[in-house]
Amino acid sequence: MSEVATQALKGGEFVIRESEAPSVFIPEDFNEEQRMMAQSTTEFIEKEVAPQRERFEKKDYAWTEELMKKAGELGLLGISVPEAYEGLGMGFNTSMLVCDRISGISGSLSTAYGAHTGIGTLPILLYGTEDQRQKYLPKLATGEWMGAYCLTEPGAGSDANSGKTKAEPIDGGKKYKINGQKIWISNAGFADVFTVFARIEDDQYLTGFIVDKGTEGMSFGDEEHKMGIHASSTRQVFFNDCVVPAENMLGQRNGGFKIAMNALNYGRIKLGVACLDAARRTTSESIRYAKERKQFDTPIASFGAIQQKLAEMSLRTWVAESAIYRAGQDIENNIQHLIDQGMEADKAKLKGAEEYAIECALLKVFGSEVGSYAADQGVQIFGGMGYSADYSMEAGYRDVRIARIYEGTNEINRMHSVGMLLKKALKGEIDLMTPAQKVADELMEIPDFSSGDEAGLLTAEKDLLHRLKKAFLMVAGKAVMKYTQDIEKEQELLMHAADMLMEIYVSESALLRAEKLAQQKGEAAAEFPLLMTRLYLQQAAEKIGREGREAIYSFAEADEQRMMLMGLKRFTKVQEPLNPKETRRRIAAAAIEAGAYPFNPF
Repeated sequence: MSEVATQALKGGEFVIRESEAPSVFIPEDFNEEQRMMAQSTTEFIEKEVAPQRERFEKKDYAWTEELMKKAGELGLLGISVPEAYEGLGMGFNTSMLVCDRISGISGSLSTAYGAHTGIGTLPILLYGTEDQRQKYLPKLATGEWMGAYCLTEPGAGSDANSGKTKAEPIDGGKKYKINGQKIWISNAGFADVFTVFARIEDDQYLTGFIVDKGTEGMSFGDEEHKMGIHASSTRQVFFNDCVVPAENMLGQRNGGFKIAMNALNYGRIKLGVACLDAARRTTSESIRYAKERKQFDTPIASFGAIQQKLAEMSLRTWVAESAIYRAGQDIENNIQHLIDQGMEADKAKLKGAEEYAIECALLKVFGSEVGSYAADQGVQIFGGMGYSADYSMEAGYRDVRIARIYEGTNEINRMHSVGMLLKKALKGEIDLMTPAQKVADELMEIPDFSSGDEAGLLTAEKDLLHRLKKAFLMVAGKAVMKYTQDIEKEQELLMHAADMLMEIYVSESALLRAEKLAQQKGEAAAEFPLLMTRLYLQQAAEKIGREGREAIYSFAEADEQRMMLMGLKRFTKVQEPLNPKETRRRIAAAAIEAGAYPFNPF
């Protein structure tokens, strides 16, 4: 069904091709310079932010702005900005690492940082003219100016291109007059530079414009009162005959929707990575509390129900970390490959992320849901104290909830990921239907229940992963045959398929990380990575089986349904299941002994 890759996988190809562990980036591969950047970021958070984190809950927007300015002075706002524009000119995965470490203490700072460095800066870096870059990027990179991004409108959220904000050419096209309203604009209260999307006349797509703070006709609503991220400045922005020069158009006319979508590719994976350190910190605080809190004269960390939670929080965080940094390096490698082939750097950065848009969408979902899971379990472990605003668990629980909504809701991203994969197949960029047909043919054959004679590291797990890919291809292939172009209307089916696809990618990432660590350090040193991989793959098989059944029930009937259900059972069967209770107890014991999240890569 699938072949071993001899070169880098294209986006989405993981479902039909296998990767070799040595070729895959794992978090332990970060070099000394990158580790120093991570350490410097953590020191900034621990010294400048953590001692006064309660200020976020008091809606201290000025403090958020002050912290952003300090981050700029440290170079943390210009990681990916070229040195020619006062940035550090570092690679994409380094920017991911810094985003990870700066985002764990508060959703307010995480949102401000992500909005500024991502959608606030990248559109100008990737689409701006040289004059625009020279004017804006140095000040954005150093924190002298703050950035914001104005796309969402009252009637245009997930359907971003339906925005009603208008840009009218005036003075013979030398200027544009903008009228409209934007909502949920992060950093609006202190931003100096706004990327604004508006429609010129009856154009099919939006056009981007750079609007400076203080431009006549631009005004702001009051700060929004939100469930969480209390010190993230969020306001409406109004444009009433707001005139900007034509040279402030960003990119080409009618090209704004493309700018928005490409910026979101970066924003989605960055949001996934922004949830990692929050999950680590929540897990660590939960471990420490569980060791201190006694009930029935016994620390609650000794109770199996608590250990199960600590183990799952640690496991899911480790798996998310494995998958997110794997994809981050794939994007960085692809950017460099395109540059080496002669493509201009800005275009290479666009294409580099666009190639892995499927993975970006999946990892936005997975990262945000792991962060949400950790926060929810953290509150539960703290009990009544977790519900108290005097403890950080309460704020963390509220803050992380937005992660499943912005940068595209998780529902939209689920459907988007499968939709993009199918479009790639229809364009001939990925051959999905040949392996899908092979799987369909296999259903008609006498099943082979042998596990094979091959022995080696993670052999059974690799076989299971291989079969899980067949399960997805079976379901997706049959669904496409049934619905053809109308499959986009079958949203429930697409979400089932997306969960199957997501579990395949993150499971494979965990497996490759564990295998690579075992190859580098020996199996004994990789005891817990190997153990976590086996447990997570077992869980993934169960979830893929469940999602696959729901999908099959929704579109197949009679003999076809029975045949597919038999195939799904065969593909998701775990040959030698682990004892999940004992495995979780071992993981929890390591976490309790460490007194914190125990699997930090460095």
